Amino acid sequence: MKPHDTFLAFVVAALAMSATAAWAQEGEASRGQRVFNTQCRACHTLEKDGATTAGPNLHGVFGRKAGIGGGYESSDAMKKSGIVWDDTTMAEYNRDPKGKVPGTKMLFNGVKNAGQLADLVAYLKEATK
Repeated sequence: MKPHDTFLAFVVAALAMSATAAWAQEGEASRGQRVFNTQCRACHTLEKDGATTAGPNLHGVFGRKAGIGGGYESSDAMKKSGIVWDDTTMAEYNRDPKGKVPGTKMLFNGVKNAGQLADLVAYLKEATK
């Protein structure tokens, strides 16, 4: 391998690692509450036995299979997605719902800012226990 190729491979690997680190960054739940309140609360509740509105109640969502629970009739696409909600799947879905689960009933376009997304996941993980 030529020195130029080695350097290029190193740069590509470093960029990939930094992108992964940004994706997996730790969020701040207090900031995530603001994200939830402005972008999610209109359709979702978090409290145990909370109301089901335009979307499912999210209490106990982490560790649950997608498309069940919450007193909500999910789309067939969501039921068949095979998703089990954890930090990664929650972030991927909320970044691009239609991209992650084509055919989802969720009309939301997603949280594109990585910091806000990490904050939202941190808040949901705490608030849905």
